[in-house]
Amino acid sequence: MKIVLPWLLSILLGAQCAWAGTQQEEALADPVRSALARAVTDRSPPTPPFANTAARLQYLAWLGEMSARLKKNPHLSDHQTRIEFLGTAWYEAKRAGLDPALLLGLIQVESGFRKYAVSVAGAQGFMQVMPFWSRLVGDGDATRLLQMQTNLRYGCSILRMYIDMEQGDLFLALGRYNGSRGKPEYPRAVMAAVKRWEYRVQ
Repeated sequence: MKIVLPWLLSILLGAQCAWAGTQQEEALADPVRSALARAVTDRSPPTPPFANTAARLQYLAWLGEMSARLKKNPHLSDHQTRIEFLGTAWYEAKRAGLDPALLLGLIQVESGFRKYAVSVAGAQGFMQVMPFWSRLVGDGDATRLLQMQTNLRYGCSILRMYIDMEQGDLFLALGRYNGSRGKPEYPRAVMAAVKRWEYRVQ
């Protein structure tokens, strides 16, 4: 009888449950490739910059609210892990010029907030990033895609690139992210999930 290690079991379960998206490897113009490479290889820590105390308090209010909403998710039930995830997600979303609600909605659809989710197509982690991206614009080490900050940084940078490529059309950009450009199911699923993570400034 074979023994399945807990971390391997979580990967296998993630493979069964993750949205089976397949980002397509496509030819990128050199400036686009270089910009994306710079974005994903920046090693700066996810420390949010705040212009003033009010901005910091607003962030802390958002963090507390999102933590409460995520508390029942079995994959982020630990308080410290949840806070670390949300802080990094907020930082990477803002860094890429994305709404954190969009990022959390996409993660909900892609992986259900499973760090070690792997789709049948091989997409990995919270944002289901395809391994070819690590070769195309990264250091070639696809195993790093299961690290939280690396996965979120790749995913946010790729989504930002697709939004720019589609001239701000979020519907087409989301479809391209999932490898189903032009089909409505995936963008609709993400936008429906986004509503759960919208935050009103207090």
